[in-house]
Amino acid sequence: MQRIFKSPVLQFFAAVTMAGAATSSSATDGVNRRDQQQQTSENRMQQHPYIGMWVTDDGRVRHELLPNGRYDEARGNRESAYRGRYEVTGSHIEYWDDTGFTAEGDFVDGNTLHHGGMVLRRR
Repeated sequence: MQRIFKSPVLQFFAAVTMAGAATSSSATDGVNRRDQQQQTSENRMQQHPYIGMWVTDDGRVRHELLPNGRYDEARGNRESAYRGRYEVTGSHIEYWDDTGFTAEGDFVDGNTLHHGGMVLRRR
């Protein structure tokens, strides 16, 4: 590096400023990559065939699988009784409730979901 400043104090500030710019750029690149990965994941989920409302035959339990990888489950009169994230692998679904509870299920066909001893159908 060429010596632009003769004062050691100015040299120090110049070095700190340049190091900060490099770190800032690096951190920004990392954030941009994460945002891109999340957007790609959300785009895949928006096109997923299981997105939508799934309901037991008696209407008591209702799962809404949202395109952003989140779900909202209603039970009886209690709307949003459970919320969390989910992932689908093939015909298998795994749930992670925001409170820490986990569950899973399997799509038997395009209109039937078996989950926790219940049968839910697409609405």
